[in-house]
Order: sequence, then structure tokens, then C-alpha cells
Amino acid sequence: MYAKTELFDTDLQTRAELFKALAHPARLAILKYLAETRTCITGDFSDELPLSRTTVSQHLKELKDASLIVGTIEGVKTCYCLNLSKIKEFRSLSSEFFDNIIASEAICCK
Repeated sequence: MYAKTELFDTDLQTRAELFKALAHPARLAILKYLAETRTCITGDFSDELPLSRTTVSQHLKELKDASLIVGTIEGVKTCYCLNLSKIKEFRSLSSEFFDNIIASEAICCK
């Protein structure tokens, strides 16, 4: 048995996984916060977000699983920072995807 996502090509699966990782405002806020601080963050993100530590940890895990952020262990804490190469790859994948849609100039019903 296979997942229905396997019915689609690898490029679409990759894009869908990245879009899913960004499909929550908390995750976007985490990325924005990391970009604004311009450094790795060790500490409690829940001070910056209106969410509990547990919930923030789950969102950090989603971003880390998608490789949009990296976390390195420093003692008893984890230092999180942006994975700029993966973010640039995502930007390229999404631009290419939407550029192809726009280029089709499909005629829709009005």
C-alpha cells in the first residue's frame, strides 16, 4: 500500500512538503524572528510568540524536519538558525512553480 502523495512526481511532493511546513502563522513568525535577529537563537521562543513552549517546540520541529532551520545542541539548549541554502532552494522551487502557472495564461470562466 502507498500514500496517495506517491501518485505525484517527486518535484510536486517536495514542493508540497515545504509549503506544508510553512502552512502555519507560528512557523512563519519563527522564520521572520530568526531573520530579524540575524543570529542563532538559544532560548525560549515562546517569549516571542503567543504560544506555549510545547507548541513552539512542535513548530520548531516541523521547520527543522523541512530543513528550513537547523538546530545545534549547545550544552542543555539548542541553538536555532535559518538554513539559508534550503530557503533559497524553496524560493526557487516556488518561483518556478508559480511562473509556470502564470505563463500558461489559462482562460478562466468569469
